Amino acid sequence: MCGIAGLIHKNKTVNIGKELQDMLQALKHRGPDSTGFALYGEGHDNDFLMRFKVGENVGEGSSAINEGAEIYDLRKAQVDKYLIELGATVIKEEQITPYSFKYILKYDKDLMEFSKKIESVEMVEILSIGKSLELVKDLGDAGVVSNQYGLHKIKGTHGIGHTRMATESGVDIRSAHPFWGYPFSDVSVVHNGQLTNYWNNRRALERKGMRFMSECDSELIAVYLAEKMRKGISLEEGMNASLTELDGVFTYLVATIDSLGMAKDTMAAKPMVLYESDDLIALGSEEIAIRTLLPQEIDTYDPYEGEVKVWQI
Repeated sequence: MCGIAGLIHKNKTVNIGKELQDMLQALKHRGPDSTGFALYGEGHDNDFLMRFKVGENVGEGSSAINEGAEIYDLRKAQVDKYLIELGATVIKEEQITPYSFKYILKYDKDLMEFSKKIESVEMVEILSIGKSLELVKDLGDAGVVSNQYGLHKIKGTHGIGHTRMATESGVDIRSAHPFWGYPFSDVSVVHNGQLTNYWNNRRALERKGMRFMSECDSELIAVYLAEKMRKGISLEEGMNASLTELDGVFTYLVATIDSLGMAKDTMAAKPMVLYESDDLIALGSEEIAIRTLLPQEIDTYDPYEGEVKVWQI
């Protein structure tokens, strides 16, 4: 079933983490397994912000936490070694959980080669790299994940998020949304639906050198759009192409450093409610998510089948 939500403030910076948390918590009934946030904050003009994990959430009180701590430390040490070899300079690092880290770093070379090198370490996955994007996902509802990672403190202009009910793959962080548009900085995707030509498209993209980190069909959309942009195709053009090149029923949201986009397949089987004003765009699988931002009487509508919309800050 799953729930997706997104919002963009065109003209101001707000407490974007708290606003998206409230929207996703209102959709908790649509997906209790995991929650993910892609938040676009105040940014780092000259530096990259990288979030990555060196393992999985194994639950509070589990003996596996202590047993895994040494392994996590070894994996992190290997990441640090590779960063030096790549010529990256770590400006600041923060450990959020035993398996999750946030680095601010300087790097001016190819992100594809950078990402491949870092992710060659066993169980290491880059969740996002960007000047503005902070991508966080973990097991639990929006309140649990937000509190664990301090997301209510993040200020920014826009974000997208997802509450997941696992149907096509396991309950783990790797299969949770959002997905980063590897290897492009500041691109993220969330999706509600099912893609029926996932494996054919995945194999074709892998032959082109694109990377997959899960067996979740939703990751295909992020990789698909990244490959389009890699060839110089604009985000909106790639989204329009997805309506015919991706089979199945789907509604998805995509965000970049300065925009928010929505696409709905030609059958329009997956719900989406949209509120639009001169200053604020808010979208959700149900209107209840938008009501957390705007409890007063408002006009909303359902996007049409086969519709693509993109908004800019």
